Amino acid sequence: MITGYITHPHCQLHHMGPEHPESPLRLEAIRARLSLSGLLQQTMQSEAREATEEELARVHPLRHLRALDKCVPDEGIVTLDSDTMMNPDSLNAARVAAGAVIRGVDQVFRQQADNVFCAVRPPGHHAEATDAMGFCFYNNVAVGAAHARAKYGARRIAILDFDVHQCNGTIDIFKDDPDVLVCTSFQYPFYPWRYLRSEWQNVVNTPLEAGTDGAAFRRAIEDDWLPALHRFKPELVLLSSGFDAHREDEMAELCLEEEDFYWITHMAMEIAALYADNRLVSVLEGGYHLDSLGRSVEAHLKALLGQPFGDAPAPSA
Repeated sequence: MITGYITHPHCQLHHMGPEHPESPLRLEAIRARLSLSGLLQQTMQSEAREATEEELARVHPLRHLRALDKCVPDEGIVTLDSDTMMNPDSLNAARVAAGAVIRGVDQVFRQQADNVFCAVRPPGHHAEATDAMGFCFYNNVAVGAAHARAKYGARRIAILDFDVHQCNGTIDIFKDDPDVLVCTSFQYPFYPWRYLRSEWQNVVNTPLEAGTDGAAFRRAIEDDWLPALHRFKPELVLLSSGFDAHREDEMAELCLEEEDFYWITHMAMEIAALYADNRLVSVLEGGYHLDSLGRSVEAHLKALLGQPFGDAPAPSA
């Protein structure tokens, strides 16, 4: 199994202040853990490129993109909302984060890799078509999906989001789009306080109560996601991979462990193997407890590389 690993040094330049949980230390923690385990060296490493305005405009209107451009400060930090701040390098980082997913899509469609992990920030799944929010500026996974359609004619695209927060931005962009299936698990009720109830046939919401453990999480995914995915038969599987549902992450109150992230990654890979010629691209979303983030991404990469995770049973799709 060839796993691509895409990142860019500009992702480290974006920061929203010393106390903000979405910090450059997240990518440092991931790289340190993967290097120590030897997994990073087993991937095909490459550098992201910036997404172009045309590529971003497939999911965000030009007027919104240009309004964001005008917000970039010459120095210091400006506030877009209570959670989302911008420094002079923020949009450069956001463009390479979106561009990483585009490059990942290119790699799997050109058969250069079986699957890809994009270790990038800022995250993207809260960014709606005309609203930057929730630490997010551009919707990275949506930009990748739109690129797959425009460049490769992909039709049935599944976006699977297991972040502890629901992907309101991805839903906002693709609601009522029959060629995109959005499956999202999240603590309920919880931020972003919108789109939490499913009103669209192509959106599968899996709300989870505070305290949900791995066993209950797996049952919910098997009950909600697998029937929809088998009906849909995706030609491409995209993952919004948030690791803030880990029990050690103080951002929320779900109780997942590393093996649960391995499990859901393996499940997604089985769907990709059945219907999408293995094509799967994962992009980092949340995960703010640095130690558990590193361990969780290590489990995620083990699954992508086709390696076992301890005694964890492999799921069956």
